[in-house]
Order: sequence, then structure tokens, then C-alpha cells
Amino acid sequence: MSSGAGGGDGLDVVAARRARLAALRSRMEILQVDALVLSHGADLPWLTGYRAMPLERLSALVVTRDADPLLVVPGLEAPKVPDPKGLFELRPWSETEDPIAIVCAALAGSTGSIAGTGSTGTGIRTVGVSDRAWSSTLLALQERLEGCRFVASSMLSAPLRALKDQSEVAALRAAAAAADRVARALQEGEVRLAGRSEAEVSSEIAARLVSEGHSRVNFAIVASGSNGASPHHDAGERVISGGDLVVCDFGGELSLDGSAGYCSDITRTLAVGEPLREVRDAYEVLAAAQRAGVAAARAGVPAGEVDAAARKVIEEAGLGKYFIHRTGHGIGLEEHEHPYIVEGNDMPLEVGNAFSVEPGIYVEGRFGMRLEDIVVVTGPGSEVLNQADHALVVVDT
Repeated sequence: MSSGAGGGDGLDVVAARRARLAALRSRMEILQVDALVLSHGADLPWLTGYRAMPLERLSALVVTRDADPLLVVPGLEAPKVPDPKGLFELRPWSETEDPIAIVCAALAGSTGSIAGTGSTGTGIRTVGVSDRAWSSTLLALQERLEGCRFVASSMLSAPLRALKDQSEVAALRAAAAAADRVARALQEGEVRLAGRSEAEVSSEIAARLVSEGHSRVNFAIVASGSNGASPHHDAGERVISGGDLVVCDFGGELSLDGSAGYCSDITRTLAVGEPLREVRDAYEVLAAAQRAGVAAARAGVPAGEVDAAARKVIEEAGLGKYFIHRTGHGIGLEEHEHPYIVEGNDMPLEVGNAFSVEPGIYVEGRFGMRLEDIVVVTGPGSEVLNQADHALVVVDT
């Protein structure tokens, strides 16, 4: 299969989405979920190739166990929807129509009734709603569908979306390669650090991601000096100078065919001028921890053991208290999704799982460092998608 990334015309895209729908309906049967209303979030583009704009106007795919899926979209958005290719029916709605009523009619039409309001007693009882749907959408559905139970759609879709097919891995690989080119530009001094504000560097990183083919930039963290101890620091007006460590963590969405994009996410730490021995030593520990995490990533290993492998290296070096977050997160159509590489996650990794391995060391008031790659489980090991230099690269002051 190819191009799970978007809405191309190939029959392989249709086959991939049809297989995903069949797998989703199988889980609906097992978990006794009668219908899904998939709005904002990644489930919608995963099944249709269409990513809804985050508008107040409702876009939603209605999926039941038997009837053809119905994609309800604002009329002005309809031209952006990829050709359904027989996978779903498109129902644009006008500004004077009630989209919630259209959704409820589609739910009732699939069985002839809805629990609490129908006459047959065999209607819709449990409805899954997108985790990222607006609360107003859920509240309106709850008001109209009396007697129904509502659950998060991720309980059905997350385990399926976590297993990337070959087309999705190809999309992630392309996104990672593009991000690598930006990382190398940083490491080779093409993106000047010294004498510039964090915000200026962040803007250039974002622009380079777009020039390398990304359709959207999700984030471009640039954290220098003591700001590096804040893992999600917002790039500001601090001017980068000699002696600083600079954490650069960035990523976005890249599409192979102009539709729903798959994500990149990479972190490299640079030194402006020769770093202190203490910093060098800490970075050696960090790099060893990252290698240990990658080495642990293989089929059958619980996700939490990848976290443990990376954390053990840092703890044994006496720096455990400075590693303050999980080791990684899944990645795909969303920058953060299942599986989560964190202590307590006993889910065994499977072939096709894609996630970050990104240990960090953060010394408050002084410096921070992080090293991140995206990996894909291939069986007895994993493929590392990011190839930019893993060393603590020193750039000119």
C-alpha cells in the first residue's frame, strides 16, 4: 500500500481506508459501540483523507456498524474533501441547516431508532465521539440523543492508528528526512545562533521546515542557556551568546500528496562555543540513554521498558532527578498519539508502532539538553528515521 498520508487517486489509498474502516467496525462490534461521530482530530483524515478546519461549524463522519459512512461538512468546505471513491457519502450542509439534526437523522436512519426515543428498542445506545470534538458538539448530541451513552472514539481507533502500514511509515520517513535537513543546517552553521534572539532562530527553523516540504509547522522550540531547563519553552527575546547550550526541538506536517500530512519531530542540542566539561559529561550520559532507549524498542517489549532503559542510564549517572518527563510519544497524523513511552505502560510494542525516543536532562537555572529521534518498530529491532548528527555539535560564537 502507499499514500495513507492523504487523498490521492490510487486504488491502494482506497483499499487502505476500506481496511481501516473494516477494522474499526470490528472493534465497534467487540466493544459494543453502535456508532461513531468523528469530528476534529486525526480519526477523520485517517479514514477519509480530509482534515477538518478547527471551525465552529460542524464537520463529522458518522460511522455505524451497517450503513455507509456519512461525512457531514459545511458547504463551503465541501470542495476540499477528497473524492470519496465509494468509501463514504458526502453531505454538505448550508448555513441555515442544523448539522446536529443531520447527524442524528443519520444515526436513526441506520437502525430506525435511537435508544430512549425509538420504538423498536434496537437502536443506537452507545456513541463514540472524537476526543478532540468541541464540547458544544458533544453537549448538543447528549441533549438530542437521550438515553445514549457516550465514549471516547480513541478507545476504538487508537490501537488501530498506532500500527502504521507501509504507506504511513513512508510518509513518516519523508517527514523525518525533511526535518533532518533543517537540523543539519543548524549543525553546519547555516542557521546562525550567536547574536540572535530565540524567536528569530525559531522563525527561521519554521521557514526552513516549510521550504523542505512541510505544509504546516507544529512547533519550533528554541531554548537557550537557562531557558533550556524548560522542556516546552516558548522562544522569546533572549539573545543567544557564547557559552549557551541551545535546545532546538521542531516538527510539523508533511504530505506526500497534498492532503492530510504525517508529522515530524526532532530535537538536537547545540553548544555555542566550547562547553564546560560538566556539560560534555552530561551530554555523553544523555546520548547513551537515548541509544539505550532505541535499542530497547522492539516487538513484544512493553512500552514502559523503553522508558526504563533510557532512564536507567541517567539515574546510574546520578542525574535522574533532572530527567522530568516520559521518554517518548507516538507520532503519525498527530504529533502526540499512542503509544506513549512512559513508566507503567505495559502495552507490548508491535511492528508498525512509531514513536519518539527523547530523554532529557534539565538543570534549573543553568541549562537543559534533549536528544530525540523518531523510531519505527520493525520486529527484533527498530528503524531510526532521523539521521542528523547525534553529537553535541559546537557552533561558532
